[in-house]
Amino acid sequence: MTIREAMEKRHMVRKYKDTVLPEDIVKKLNERIEALNKEHHLNLVLRVEDGTAFAELIDKLITKNAKNFIILAADPAEGVEEKIGYSSADIMLYAQELGLNTWWVGASFNKDAVKKECPNHTVYGVISIGYGEEQGNVHHSKDDFEVCSYEGEAPQWFKDGVEYALMAPTAFNRQSFYIKGKGNTVHFEYKAGEFQGIDTGLVKYHFEAAAGKENFEWA
Repeated sequence: MTIREAMEKRHMVRKYKDTVLPEDIVKKLNERIEALNKEHHLNLVLRVEDGTAFAELIDKLITKNAKNFIILAADPAEGVEEKIGYSSADIMLYAQELGLNTWWVGASFNKDAVKKECPNHTVYGVISIGYGEEQGNVHHSKDDFEVCSYEGEAPQWFKDGVEYALMAPTAFNRQSFYIKGKGNTVHFEYKAGEFQGIDTGLVKYHFEAAAGKENFEWA
């Protein structure tokens, strides 16, 4: 599966099969998480066979068998939320390539239970992960002309970047970003508000993965 295929296939999945993650899959996920922690100075942690994060949602039948999750934690610092979002996109798409499904959760989880697993760092959210009962649905999306502009004739890499940026998950599916291009320079804006930094990281990752980092530079 290519990275573009992973972006196309990844959708929010809340209900999972009662299947234990194989040891080799857990090993691969932990290796990816370790690499992201090292590169971005984060403290992401994978928890398996642990339903405490979503116990209340399971009781309300909002989710099912949500017993594996990644804690998105780090020490507060400038730009850390964007790094959390960027790394979240990376691990979710990697999980998709491994045949797994995910759900990025910023608020609807048991914060006290999760904090106990990562007591010395700030928790910014969690990612539920497992084998979905279904593959999720395409979220409603804005049109590309609503979120971008390019000075002159837009090259294909820019068009591709915007197309796949619109596939990124954002808080409440707001897609409150705007991407402007000129030559090989790209300027990114995101409306101020809750989850602004995290959403920025999520969307930028998708844009980079489709456009190709060798084709442009961020302003």
